[in-house]
Amino acid sequence: MAEKFDTLTDEHQRWIANQHVFFVATAADEGHINLSPKGQDSMRVLNERELLWMNLTGSGNETAAHLINSNRMTLMWCAFEGLPQILRVYGSARTIHPRDDDWESCTSLIPAPVGARQYFKVEIEFVQTSCGYAVPLMDYQADRDVLARWAETRGEEGIAAYWEEKNQTSLDGLPTGIID
Repeated sequence: MAEKFDTLTDEHQRWIANQHVFFVATAADEGHINLSPKGQDSMRVLNERELLWMNLTGSGNETAAHLINSNRMTLMWCAFEGLPQILRVYGSARTIHPRDDDWESCTSLIPAPVGARQYFKVEIEFVQTSCGYAVPLMDYQADRDVLARWAETRGEEGIAAYWEEKNQTSLDGLPTGIID
């Protein structure tokens, strides 16, 4: 049932573009594994071997901390509508902060709202699809706007203060690199 690919096919790329949610998993050499759901308009397939996703400010900053230690990343999409399918992308990633030279090129691909914390550029090592027969069917209603409203209320200065207070270390005390 599972099938392995060296790159994202055109069909995979079209399918990813139609999904409303994906999941990101990272882990440092030691400590907790992080698995986070992601949504909004935060993902772009750059080509058959590269992805870019924008990370919004949240309660933790595990992904950035893990990538400093080990740049491994797995992304997963599940078909909650239509034909069953699961698609996983395995690869390595690097973090792009607002202070980095690459930030502007990222914002041209995925505009950065207030609260955009990082972009992650993923180099694909391989892709795997599987059946997804056990994934439930669910109806998409809309993206939530709670996080965007929270960030806009805080503004850029409030977000920077939040990063300093809440986003500098991971659950395991690893640095995230959010503050230069």
